[in-house]
Amino acid sequence: MPSDCRIAVCPGSYDPVTCGHLDVIGRAARVFEEVVVAVVNASVRKSKALFTAEERVAFIEGATADLPNVRVETFDVLIVEFARRVGATAIVKGLRAISDFEYEFEMNQLNRKLAPDIDTVYLMASPQYSFLSSSGVKEMALFGGDVSGLVPDTVIARLSDALDRRQRSE
Repeated sequence: MPSDCRIAVCPGSYDPVTCGHLDVIGRAARVFEEVVVAVVNASVRKSKALFTAEERVAFIEGATADLPNVRVETFDVLIVEFARRVGATAIVKGLRAISDFEYEFEMNQLNRKLAPDIDTVYLMASPQYSFLSSSGVKEMALFGGDVSGLVPDTVIARLSDALDRRQRSE
């Protein structure tokens, strides 16, 4: 792989992908030659995913189809290991608020210890998405709130079914 090839990974659970996520991915795609959206297959930080990894990948692929330098993959290793595997020199993360910064600062320090050659680049949330989170979208949808404009239409179409399925299994 050429040393001047600029590849970045955008990791996350994307459960579900939001318009805020897509904004960060699109902005990263303007900065880097290639962006690999890394969908975590199993998270130690969060509860069981509402959507399967395959469903989350499909949502993102559909929503980023117009971005030729974006591809989507799942991962189940440390993000720095995944970054090395795909030849990335940067991890791109979106920041909404101070609370995001505190968590991301800690993750950055741990990642730098493991992989000092991989930088983390932070993109501030666009104002219209600074409040937006996947968990907030799921909660709104669970109680019948309108999530249009917050997630892609393909997610809206599947969200209530997935929430119903989860409630039946609990």
